[in-house]
Amino acid sequence: MSDDNYGRLLDLTSIRFERLLPGPIERVWAYLTESDKRAQWLAAGTMEPRPGSAFALHFDHANLSPQQASAPERFRNFEGGCTTQHEIRRFEPPHVLVMTWGGGNEEPSEVTFELSEEGDQVRLVLTHRRLGDIDTLVDVAGGWHTHLAILLEVLEGRTPPPFWPVFERMEEDYRWRITLQRNGRNQQ
Repeated sequence: MSDDNYGRLLDLTSIRFERLLPGPIERVWAYLTESDKRAQWLAAGTMEPRPGSAFALHFDHANLSPQQASAPERFRNFEGGCTTQHEIRRFEPPHVLVMTWGGGNEEPSEVTFELSEEGDQVRLVLTHRRLGDIDTLVDVAGGWHTHLAILLEVLEGRTPPPFWPVFERMEEDYRWRITLQRNGRNQQ
């Protein structure tokens, strides 16, 4: 796999992914904002198209592919799915979507999706900011990498692989990459 496909640390709490996806841009925007389309690669959940609106996302990783694979033991409590709460910060169709991510007992992180046209393709730049410890950063990086790979397969009309085996492999790769990058930055 090309290093270009891997997310890059922007700082010790932020990671950015870039992908070229088949267009048009309105189609990709629909896969970010419409529940039925987003459910095919990430999570279902209806969002009101305005800043400040709260919404829920329901993740069901086992149903992102017709090929089945069991969740790793540490994620078995998520079999059957899980629901998380979010808020829209920016909604500028079809170019920018910003939302909170997670939270619970701590300040939520923030996800920005930016879309731009490049011929008949669409550049997606996904930036996830305000991630705390290295375990969270690794988990989020592996998750986004896997979800974006599924999105590409869906947009290309192909059957995506099951989520969990890809996620476990990507999480392992990111643990090594992020540890190396963070240690290199700490020594500068």
